[in-house]
Amino acid sequence: MTAPVVTEPPVQGEARVPQILVFSTNNISDPGIDLAGSSHMHYSPGVKVIGLPCTSGIRPSWIVHALETGFDGVFVASDGDECAYLPDCGKRSSKIVADAQARMRERAIDPQRLRLAAICSVCSEPFTRHVQQFSSALAELGPAGAR
Repeated sequence: MTAPVVTEPPVQGEARVPQILVFSTNNISDPGIDLAGSSHMHYSPGVKVIGLPCTSGIRPSWIVHALETGFDGVFVASDGDECAYLPDCGKRSSKIVADAQARMRERAIDPQRLRLAAICSVCSEPFTRHVQQFSSALAELGPAGAR
């Protein structure tokens, strides 16, 4: 059983940092995300990364669970066409995101809290840009529990 994510409330006067769960792939997007860190590129400290072999292994229920237990948004860093496991990984990942968004709507969770983008092994700048933009969008939406 997974414990809910508990975030500290912001100190008065500090802006709240949106909490973002990133599903990343071990061979393709993880190296790009690692490169962003080792290159000292700035992105939100609210980003938490979970590595998986392939984005098509993500379950829509995981995404919904993350949003119901403390994350403000979920970002899927997809393999796209570079997946070593499945030639149709990009299509499968898009279907997973569509299914998750349908479940989110059923639970009155704004589908804008989920994003998908192909992130390659050298995509440190695009990853950083995606996460910064997503964090800004989530800040405008407010905390996930404030529906």
